[in-house]
Amino acid sequence: MYLYDEIDQKLVDERVAQFRDQTRRFLAGKLSEDEFRALRLRNGLYIQRYAPMLRIAIPYGLLSTRQLRKLAHIARTYDRGYGHFSTRQNLQLNWPKLEEVPDILAELATVQMHAIQTSGNSFRNTTTDHFAGVAQDEIVDSFAWCEVIRQWSTFHPEFSYLPRKFKIAVNGARSDRAAVAVHDIGLHAVKDAKSEVGFKVLVGGGLGRTPMIGFVIREFLPWPHLLTYLEAILRVYNRYGRRDNIHKARVKILVKERGPEKFREEVEAEWAHLKDGPSTLVAEEIARIERRFTRPSYAKLPAMDPGLEAALSSDRAFSTWHARNIFPHKRPGYAAVTLSLKKTGIPPGDVTADQMDRIADLADRYSFGELRVSHEQNLIFADVRQSDLHTLWREIKALGFATPNLGLLTNIICCPGGDFCSLANAKSIPVAEAIQQRFDDLDYLHDIGELDLNISGCMNACGHHHVGHIGILGVDKNGEEWYQVQIGGNQGEIRPGVTASLGKVIGPSFARAEMPDVIERLVDCYLERRDSDAERFIDVVGRIGVEPFKEFVYGNADQRSAHRRGQLATL
Repeated sequence: MYLYDEIDQKLVDERVAQFRDQTRRFLAGKLSEDEFRALRLRNGLYIQRYAPMLRIAIPYGLLSTRQLRKLAHIARTYDRGYGHFSTRQNLQLNWPKLEEVPDILAELATVQMHAIQTSGNSFRNTTTDHFAGVAQDEIVDSFAWCEVIRQWSTFHPEFSYLPRKFKIAVNGARSDRAAVAVHDIGLHAVKDAKSEVGFKVLVGGGLGRTPMIGFVIREFLPWPHLLTYLEAILRVYNRYGRRDNIHKARVKILVKERGPEKFREEVEAEWAHLKDGPSTLVAEEIARIERRFTRPSYAKLPAMDPGLEAALSSDRAFSTWHARNIFPHKRPGYAAVTLSLKKTGIPPGDVTADQMDRIADLADRYSFGELRVSHEQNLIFADVRQSDLHTLWREIKALGFATPNLGLLTNIICCPGGDFCSLANAKSIPVAEAIQQRFDDLDYLHDIGELDLNISGCMNACGHHHVGHIGILGVDKNGEEWYQVQIGGNQGEIRPGVTASLGKVIGPSFARAEMPDVIERLVDCYLERRDSDAERFIDVVGRIGVEPFKEFVYGNADQRSAHRRGQLATL
């Protein structure tokens, strides 16, 4: 865990006092709605469909159990007893009272938390690999670099009022588990021929109304120049970014309009004035930040625990969960455990206050008092002894967090949608639940294999539907909720040769009640066309294209039913 120093704490405490005064003046009629809007957005406060929504920052998705217990207390005291973990590794409260938000922020400050810059046209939470620090394929521990960026970007005077919100992702491993290609800036740790550490820099990625894959503008940036190069990118964006049209204000539009080569030239020209300047990083500064992080005291353990081997051979349900929800650790005898927040019937990413308290207790006992939030809306215990896995599985199973569906169809990424968000065209949560119920058969689910399904309630794409193997988008048709389907999206290079891609729309949209059938038809087409069990849905789409899937979905209903009966007979 990163621990605040005096500067961090003073900054957060002063922001709480400042916003308390701003809220008081607004409620007293001394600030207009327009004047207050920019102030509340800088403190994570939105006005949603039915109530305010407060987005609480969880920097790079890292939480202590003390902080999680505080979130539970806040959800219980100031909200309706639950919170929603988002795709930016933050927590959202959907029902706080405006007049109580300063009290919430004051409580957060007591555990080194805040809601600064979780909304508005500013730097958002820098996201990263939820297995940072423990992954076997890690090049660098990305947490320290995320903290460098956080300290540089928070309240940066030159970039306090950007043309639009700005999102940075850092991936420190060989596999991309941070979706760097669909961020305004994506940083992928690499090593050069001399084994020196640096970053591949991508710019201009993003989802929303105009989805784009980022362009590589630097194959290798030596780590000391990270901040000066970021500053050069932001200066070009701040200078030329559109401010007359909110839909054309993101840096991805600027990169597209100017062209990647011209944009790269402008960044390099700006960097020439900044390179080797005051923001150049030195080893002592990186070491200072690394020292602010507490690290686990690992024991010397065998590479494979005998008790774990016995449990895997004797307990099929545990073995199934272990195969899906356990990630290999770089320390012998340890494992990273994903707690699935995708149990059928529960909105993806939602956790009650009581569950938060129980999770905190388990993290204290099994994972050094720490946990992480993934951008896939799950929670991770990163440092669990293999000898504890069977016991931990029983405990999280009782809490409803042991669904063995990581990487499978029911591990749905889903925004709150029209149930809460004033921007949504359609509801997302009921669609996710209906699909989960349709595929709530683990044998069938595992036969289908790896398949990412993402749902967004509007074009803002908070559910990342563009990069789902199957993506669902809520659309408005004459005041009614409909759903557009696309296939072939992918968030990044999880295995060699599989790069980020955007899905393609298969055809006209569907009514909500049709969605489980539509997904089932897409799956049936995949099962019929795959060459082997090892060929994933995304691989088949890449090989045969969209048209066969389109024909299967919109084709003859009798043929689809006959095929479905044949598939079930073989299971």
